Amino acid sequence: MGLVLPVLFALLAAFSNALATVLQRRAALSVPQSQGFRPSLILDLLRRPVWLGGMLAVVVAGVGQAAALATGPLSLVQPLFVLELPCALLLASLMTGNRLPEAMWLAVGAVVVGLGVALAAADPGGGRADVSLDRWLPALGACAGLAVLLTAAGLRRPVGKARAGCLGAATAVCYALTAALMKDSMRVLGRDGVTGFFTTWQTYGFALAGVAAVLLLEHAMQGGPLVASQPALTLGDATVSLLLGVVLYREDVRTGWWALPQLLGVALVVAGVLALARRGVDLRTGR
Repeated sequence: MGLVLPVLFALLAAFSNALATVLQRRAALSVPQSQGFRPSLILDLLRRPVWLGGMLAVVVAGVGQAAALATGPLSLVQPLFVLELPCALLLASLMTGNRLPEAMWLAVGAVVVGLGVALAAADPGGGRADVSLDRWLPALGACAGLAVLLTAAGLRRPVGKARAGCLGAATAVCYALTAALMKDSMRVLGRDGVTGFFTTWQTYGFALAGVAAVLLLEHAMQGGPLVASQPALTLGDATVSLLLGVVLYREDVRTGWWALPQLLGVALVVAGVLALARRGVDLRTGR
């Protein structure tokens, strides 16, 4: 089956995450905005069935993502999550009964085509099954430091694009780190079974990073417009995950003249994501 299974699992996870985004944003916008980092926001959201439905979708997405990472390279699986944004906007449009304009359909096409061109040209694959601790430590330090800096920068700004963009980027770093740790813990699960899975540090590492990502995501959604938070989240996750795949797992991507179609594909994805976020449907009102 080659890479077919990880691609299918990744697409399932991307769709589930898109559904979760729609439901979670609708719930987050129904509670009072906060200027600071407020862990009690989660307690407010727990009383909203829409948010609980979003969290169920997150669980489904997590299972799909774990299966994809267990069977495919990080540098292939995580970039496919770029499809979350067009899926989220399409789902929001269906839920609110508002038709997407032609320009947005063109943007969706740009994301899909661009992603296909970039991945086909990069042809990510190979890599090592395990990652030694001496490679994990600098990666963990770099990701944690970057996430903290971005979070601090966002929280120092008022509600608006800068705040949402910084928090969205911090969320992206946490999501990418979660995926990298999850991939290693799935390797342990396959080798040592359930006992090994629950006794390896990577399992608790990805759980902690995942909780941080969820908490940051809720504040990013409250922090400003989708045009700021979503591109930072979508493109940041793909970029950081690709770097972690190459640096940690020694995964291969084609270089040389293949960089040209890769850059073309990336340019189409960026243009499409920015257009979708700029003209995106409000996930609460559908306008």
